[in-house]
Amino acid sequence: QVQLMESGGGSVQAGGSLRLSCAASGIIFSFNTMAWYRQAPGKQRELVAIKSNGGNINYVESVKGRFTISRDNATKVYLQMNNLKPEDTAVYYCNAKTVTNNYWGQGTQVTVSS
Repeated sequence: QVQLMESGGGSVQAGGSLRLSCAASGIIFSFNTMAWYRQAPGKQRELVAIKSNGGNINYVESVKGRFTISRDNATKVYLQMNNLKPEDTAVYYCNAKTVTNNYWGQGTQVTVSS
């Protein structure tokens, strides 16, 4: 059973920074992709950033130039968030996918005040 555990959320003022971390535990072979999603109140969950094993990276347009996704090994992924804006307020979820499975963390709250 694979588990994903996020950390690093919190409350900051606009213009501040946070770094989210996600670590996978359990029986892990290889994740094809690791990603961060977010869900704001009343909105659908959206993909924020994704990085494949091959190194391909994609960001949602609204965070380009401010957020950076990185992986330091096969089981950890990070999201560096700079110049945060109130519209970045959401629950952020770590996601990892293999060929056959899709795993989610429980989420970590990020609140940005103006």
